[in-house]
Amino acid sequence: MKKNINKKIVISFLFTIIITTFIQVPSLAFGPSSDKIYQGIDVSSWQGNIDFSAVKNSGIEFVYIKSSEGTRYIDPYFEQNYQNAKANGLKVGFYHYVTARNTDEARAQADFFARVISNKSPDCRLAMDFESFGNLSVNEINEISRVFLETLESVTKSEVVIYSNAYDARAIFGSELTKYPLWVANYDVNSPQPNGKWETWVGWQYTSTGRIAGISGYVDRNQFTDGILQSSSTIIPEPDTPSPDPDTGNTIVYTVRSGDTLSEIAMRYGTTVSSIVSLNPIIKNPDLIYPGWQLTIKTSNSSGNSQTYYTVRSGDTLSKIAIRYNTSVSSIVSLNPSIKNPNLIFPGQRLLINVNQDFGGQNTCGKILYTIRYGDTLSQLALEHHSTVQEIALLNNIANPDLIYAGEMIRIPCCCSN
Repeated sequence: MKKNINKKIVISFLFTIIITTFIQVPSLAFGPSSDKIYQGIDVSSWQGNIDFSAVKNSGIEFVYIKSSEGTRYIDPYFEQNYQNAKANGLKVGFYHYVTARNTDEARAQADFFARVISNKSPDCRLAMDFESFGNLSVNEINEISRVFLETLESVTKSEVVIYSNAYDARAIFGSELTKYPLWVANYDVNSPQPNGKWETWVGWQYTSTGRIAGISGYVDRNQFTDGILQSSSTIIPEPDTPSPDPDTGNTIVYTVRSGDTLSEIAMRYGTTVSSIVSLNPIIKNPDLIYPGWQLTIKTSNSSGNSQTYYTVRSGDTLSKIAIRYNTSVSSIVSLNPSIKNPNLIFPGQRLLINVNQDFGGQNTCGKILYTIRYGDTLSQLALEHHSTVQEIALLNNIANPDLIYAGEMIRIPCCCSN
């Protein structure tokens, strides 16, 4: 009996050696693409004015700058951030926030991105930031990504990179996209988690609450490798393709709320039920839509307004967010039924926001910033500042003039002199 047991042990040991010697076991390793690691940040209008000299002196070598979103929005700090970062010797990259819902929109957004950054010389690969998918299928997401990246490569003659969180890299983006390097966002870990597709990373965003001298508030912190760099630093050419016609409408994403009908939504955005149905394959019956559905809508207005999603961060208030996006607290509340108390929002909460791009967000001549107090009404404020309720409501995207909130900061037309 003992001899038989020993014999079985020897056979098992030999079998294990054979397996480990002759059969290749897939490696789950997922590390940087090179040994050299650079410290970096990524910034947008959220950071406001940045002292890039102080940023550079704090040890930061790379900075990714948001340039644009969709087919209309240009980050108001883009030009300023680019010039100042370059002047202080930082390696610069650009990223575009993709909102496309089909391949035609993907091409248009790649073209728009290219136009925004044309005649500039980025050191780093151009980044696709595609993370808000609405009701798109995995196949649609990958096709939109492929078309966006291929178009961007073609029109800019530059190399590109995919920015993605760890989950989307693992569960959403397909293996066919691994020909493009990955800049992965993965927080609260010692190293990025393997995704089973990419073998290495060229960028790792490891926190969204970093602190750096020269920046007031939080900033995304990153580690980058040589793989994030362009093979050669060249000036981005202007695309040969024609610019999108600004009068043909603007594509937005609308979240269906309880009580909505397609006819009411169509009337609200100056479009038709058939147009909404054609853009949203999820709709099988125009008389049957459900709260929570995200619908792509092509509006007929040219007001310069669009919609975006914003994830609440620690320290945010609705008033601050409203000023940042040139909208109002009441507008944000109306678009987000989850907000029961305008004075109570939580980090991680995702908000749909109307972005008013026609107003630059500065306290320019003819407009003042006013913080609403308890007891204020728009009619009273209009009377005091020689304006009208309609003017104030229009300037601040206030849907219901009878509903304003204490603590909200609004813009008021003013003809007063200093």
